[in-house]
Amino acid sequence: MKKLDRELLKVEKPARYVGSELNSVVKNKEDVNVRFAFAFPDVYEVGMSHTGMHILYHLMNSMENVWCERVFAPWTDMEEIMRKNNIPLYGLESKDELMEFDFVGFTLQYEMSYTNILNMLDLGKIPVRSKNRTNDMPLVIAGGPCAYNPEPLYEVIDLFTIGETEELLPELLKLYEEEKKNGFDRLVFLEKAAKLDGIYVPSFYEELYNEDGTVKGRKTLNENAKETITKRIIRDLNKSFYPEKSILPYIDVVHDRVVLELFRGCTRGCRFCQAGMVYRPVREKEADTLVKQAERLIDSTGHDEISLTSLSSGDYSCLPDLTLKLLDMYENQNVSISLPSLRLDSMTFDIIERLQEVRKSGLTFAPEAGTQRMRDVINKNLTEEQILGPVETAFNLGWSTVKLYFMIGLPGETMEDVLGIKELAYKVKDKFFQRPKEDIKGNLKINASASCFVPKPFTPFQWVKQDSMEEFFDKAKSLQREIKDKKVSFSYHEPKLSYLEAVFARGDRRLSSALIRAWEKGCRFDGWYDMFDFSKWMEAFEETSTDADFFGRRERSLTEVLPWDFIDIGVDKKFLVSEYEKAMGYTTTPDCRQKCVNCGVNHRFIGGACPHVQVNK
Repeated sequence: MKKLDRELLKVEKPARYVGSELNSVVKNKEDVNVRFAFAFPDVYEVGMSHTGMHILYHLMNSMENVWCERVFAPWTDMEEIMRKNNIPLYGLESKDELMEFDFVGFTLQYEMSYTNILNMLDLGKIPVRSKNRTNDMPLVIAGGPCAYNPEPLYEVIDLFTIGETEELLPELLKLYEEEKKNGFDRLVFLEKAAKLDGIYVPSFYEELYNEDGTVKGRKTLNENAKETITKRIIRDLNKSFYPEKSILPYIDVVHDRVVLELFRGCTRGCRFCQAGMVYRPVREKEADTLVKQAERLIDSTGHDEISLTSLSSGDYSCLPDLTLKLLDMYENQNVSISLPSLRLDSMTFDIIERLQEVRKSGLTFAPEAGTQRMRDVINKNLTEEQILGPVETAFNLGWSTVKLYFMIGLPGETMEDVLGIKELAYKVKDKFFQRPKEDIKGNLKINASASCFVPKPFTPFQWVKQDSMEEFFDKAKSLQREIKDKKVSFSYHEPKLSYLEAVFARGDRRLSSALIRAWEKGCRFDGWYDMFDFSKWMEAFEETSTDADFFGRRERSLTEVLPWDFIDIGVDKKFLVSEYEKAMGYTTTPDCRQKCVNCGVNHRFIGGACPHVQVNK
């Protein structure tokens, strides 16, 4: 790879492409039977911040006969050099090209990374269409949150893993190893893999359509194909694999710290949140397990920050004990503890104040909507009092920088609801200045931002219509004009990007040709504002006769067959319908920890009554 070494001096960030970081794993390829390329379809800095990659990387490398390497999407300067010099995309650890691997596995975190998947396959000399791959080529697999609607990638991916994969991947790799010993045949392997719970092989199915273009149903084309694919879950996180090391990057990455996963799932029931539905049921780790994991990771990395993560960290039942124990252990070493994903009504300020003694930072709140009516629609279960009370407490404790996250375009929203974002931000500002002068310290900064609502599969809002781009722009710009106070800044997400996200979030396999065409036209890194070219996407839809509005903006009837209905996440569809109907009637549903709401997931996956309500006992 001398040619590569020379060319790396010409790119912006060579450290993205060299590997050899502390705690990365190098094996002798002659000693392993299965080689797996963990492919993250974004740049190194983003991929290296993804906890799931670190878990699965070290899990697979803990297996004696498996070697997992990493591969990231090369930035445009590196891609140009690779294509010009005929350098195929390679694994970071060995520098071997992708064609030498048995598996290339993509994690699907964001719909707007799909063109990067095609580009990475092409750079690796692997055909982008599954049907064009031969027996001696790698199997292309994918999992992650976007795999809950795998259909837009049906032409590209050989098989999908649905759900949590810490147990599924070893099963799949063991099966592959056995098939390899017996003389590998691609079709035979896919047939046997399809029998595993949580595996979906798209080529084994045909999608059928009604005259109006909606999905009529699905036909299985292979006797090994299951009619329903049930997600996989890890029942006991205390016994599940978690790495004792994490790779230390040479350059700054988005999140460079020790990450402790407190629990999986969420009991809140926000109706817009896909993660809150598909990751159910809640499964907590014991505090002692987390402390041991923290010790090992700090010892092996030397990081100066521990992040306690989950969908809603403040809901962890042992949070006070855990944080105080970690603070006692690491305060003298200047190791800080951070708590992302806090809700305003679950903030324990005595803990947060203690955390900030090590390293002070701003506070982030997510009211999501500016009016009570809209917060009831989305089941946020937050009153204005519950928002402003903790904000005032934070100000009294010395904070002066606050981030407020909102959404625009929520179902049933009016312009009055949109302008409620301004009113709420101004009330937050008033809480700062309405205190005695001697208590006012620091320079107040309120950063309000609004993302555009995107309806997602397996949520109560999976049927609703998305706002048009014009409506998004009108709402955002109207709000921007109304916010005139210098203490309050406002930014909003690109509506065109949110439109495309909705198209692929709720699309079916007819989108595949448009996706491939968009990539052929040069689309890549679509989630990056300076790389996103909306006009090329519109051309791709037109050239492939694809009605993007049909997938992105259209309201679905509650009886319509949805492209992802063949996947069983454990949550009853009738529960999602009930939550949708409650939303339209401005009725809220309590947190599962207070009262079981009969979503069905615990009965399906754990058995018996929901344990959430007993967590704090």
